[in-house]
Amino acid sequence: MIRTAPISLLAAAMLLLGACGSDSAAENGSSGGRGEYRQPVAASEIIRRDLSRQLATSAVVEPYSRSRLASRTAGIVDDVLVEAGDRVEAGALLARIDMSEQRAELARIEAQREQARRAYERASQLRERGTMATADYEAARLELQVAERDAAVWSTRIGFGEVRAPMNAVVTARHVEPGEGVQAQDPLFELTAMDLLVMRIGVSELDVVHLRPGQSAPILLDAMPGNSVEGTIRRIFPTAEADTRLVTVEIALPEGSETRGVRPGFLGRVRMAIDPRPDVIAAPVTALEHEDDVDYLFVITDDRLEYRVVERGVARGDWVEIVSGLEEGEVVLATNPSELTEGQLVRIVGWRG
Repeated sequence: MIRTAPISLLAAAMLLLGACGSDSAAENGSSGGRGEYRQPVAASEIIRRDLSRQLATSAVVEPYSRSRLASRTAGIVDDVLVEAGDRVEAGALLARIDMSEQRAELARIEAQREQARRAYERASQLRERGTMATADYEAARLELQVAERDAAVWSTRIGFGEVRAPMNAVVTARHVEPGEGVQAQDPLFELTAMDLLVMRIGVSELDVVHLRPGQSAPILLDAMPGNSVEGTIRRIFPTAEADTRLVTVEIALPEGSETRGVRPGFLGRVRMAIDPRPDVIAAPVTALEHEDDVDYLFVITDDRLEYRVVERGVARGDWVEIVSGLEEGEVVLATNPSELTEGQLVRIVGWRG
């Protein structure tokens, strides 16, 4: 005999199947009793974003001014008065070179000058009396001029024996010792001015147009982690390097940086916002479409797509600035709008932001 299930069990099964069918319809996008299809889409809420361009680069700290002092004459070094690391002021005597021979020559020239001076004075007196020809008088005058100029030349050469600092600086290298013989143009010292330290960074032609002298530039030094130094753009070089297409930008470190431990050779990193756009309305790049010379996107209002013409600004990565046409808080279609139509019913299944 075939047994039948109780009527109550069959009714319960039918109710369960009906509930599953309703859930499946909802999952497939049907709209209640009307059964309208809702296109699954990704959406994005319009908020304000920072779309400033970021410049990130690095360079070593350098002294703005460095001087390599060379000997201006040949001779034996008599004395060296400074060592590497010493601070010197402009005009300070650094070394002496023996000028005995030059002084002896100057003494001879000075004697000739004195003789020429006396001869010129006698010639002047005789000329006033009318007993000397003009040609003889001019010869005496020229002889005195030659003697004076020779004396000036040898006096200058003797001055070459004193090596002096051309600026306030630190002696960073010493290449000579007392008793050594040197020739003209031999290197003697290297001086570094520490009162102005700079970094010279290379900036692309796309970024350099947003920089200007006097603009601040924060610097982070690897040797001093956690301490940011506020630099200032001192100058922008007029041309780009031919091989790299980079323009050199010189950044001055704050005055007194050397006394706070900053040294030439430290690596500095510059990270700064250029073309600042810190608080702009932005939409996903994928949300915009260009057609018939206009930019448009779809705003989602009451689960339907609304066609909206917008004016776009700069693009930064995945986001584009919306100059006009959108308000903060609106929700837009985050995918390619060309595949959908205005008024189409949608349901949001994902968010981008």
